[in-house]
Amino acid sequence: MHRRIIAPGALAAASVLLAIPASAANASPGAPGIGDPYYPAYGNGGYDVSHYDLRLKYQPATDELEGTATILAKTTQDLSRFDLDFLLDVSEVRVNGAVAAFTTSGEHELEITPKTPLAKGATVTVVVRYSGIPSSKQAYGFTSWHRTADGGVGANEPEAAWWWFPGNDHPLDKATYDVSVLVPDGSQAISNGTLQSTSSRLGWTRYNWRSDKPQATYLATLAVGRFDITTGTTESGIPVVSAYSKDLGDNAGAARASIERTGEIADWLSGYFGPYPFNALGGYVPNTNTGYALETQTRPFYSPRQFANGSNVSVVVHELAHQWYGDHVSVAGWKDIWLNEGFARYAQWLWSEHEGEGTAQELADYVYASHPADDAFWTVKPGDPGAANQFDIAVYDRGALAVQALRNEIGDDAFFAVLKGWPQKYAYGNASVVDFQKYAEQVSGRRLGALFDSWLLQPAKPAAPAARTASIAKAPAAPVQPKSWKKIAATNDVHEH
Repeated sequence: MHRRIIAPGALAAASVLLAIPASAANASPGAPGIGDPYYPAYGNGGYDVSHYDLRLKYQPATDELEGTATILAKTTQDLSRFDLDFLLDVSEVRVNGAVAAFTTSGEHELEITPKTPLAKGATVTVVVRYSGIPSSKQAYGFTSWHRTADGGVGANEPEAAWWWFPGNDHPLDKATYDVSVLVPDGSQAISNGTLQSTSSRLGWTRYNWRSDKPQATYLATLAVGRFDITTGTTESGIPVVSAYSKDLGDNAGAARASIERTGEIADWLSGYFGPYPFNALGGYVPNTNTGYALETQTRPFYSPRQFANGSNVSVVVHELAHQWYGDHVSVAGWKDIWLNEGFARYAQWLWSEHEGEGTAQELADYVYASHPADDAFWTVKPGDPGAANQFDIAVYDRGALAVQALRNEIGDDAFFAVLKGWPQKYAYGNASVVDFQKYAEQVSGRRLGALFDSWLLQPAKPAAPAARTASIAKAPAAPVQPKSWKKIAATNDVHEH
């Protein structure tokens, strides 16, 4: 993610000291990382962003992107310098209107030195002018920008922003967004939130999108291409905008048959998780060759491969569940990924119950019995899997097992109260697995340390007695596969990045 003035004479020295802000002498650089042990260089220290205003121009034929990012922030320390996470070529930086010095370091750090130090608690406006070809940029040997035949897409986890806008790239620093994109007539620009307006002039069309609720940087998305766009409204009154590449071929029908149920599924999920937390819904399917889907806020990204074998409503359930568990309440650190993936997978199990294709208990029994004690599946700890295993299948399936174990331990009344109350408890903020355990204990009146330790933090299969307590050791040696299992397993590459 150095100047010293010496004036002769005591009076002159005093005058100079009076002219320099009291904080200047104590100002120091902001940290190049926000402090996440999984990704030490991700995010930055010294400031907190409140809003991103991104004004972009994109040429699909060449993948050329030009941008001006205006970032509104507040300092959290006396700052002599601060970083943004970014990869494209920067031509100018201004801080509070004044030209600032800048350089690059590491894999993705843009280091900015303002003309004068910034005092703690100050409101700051940072303007970054930039350009480049996103698909030509890599960090750590990979890219999160997906080039398509008709444009490009920014979508990945835990990082995607570096390829199209500068920012403080960690879920701890959530902000609101205005994304304005100029593209040639015939192309469309898709982003998060609500479409505020469009305008056309001299062969170019500008799309203005707004996200008015706090949003993590990795949940911001941009897709430019040629799309068929559908619009609608949920029964609860939320506008739905979905977009499908014109080049989806045989996958087009299955993609629409799945994603056009977004409003229905969101309304259904609100029965478990509480009111839908945003003012927009939808999804988009660009013609990428990736395999994963992503819960980009209000408008999830889906790969065409998700629909190669027919409709896949289960993956839509998964990504929409994230709107509560992951987007509305975001992780405090990437070690807390269970709060995202365990609950999104459990939502698929609840959908299986809803469709009469296997109860959550039957799915839990099947998962438990399908993995013998010496299976590496049990060595991954969903409550702290490590960066290398952040999206391991165990985080999903063993993570959902832990949710079912909690349900059995505290009973349905307390469990569903927790499920619905949690997003309200930390609405639009961040929380950890420890926070969740404390909340579940508060609601249920039970001590849950042993259960959380066994199912989330031990690198071993919970023993039969523990499993029996949680009603998850009843499956036979040759477990019966629930009808929904293949549909759920079809989403297992959701985050194989």
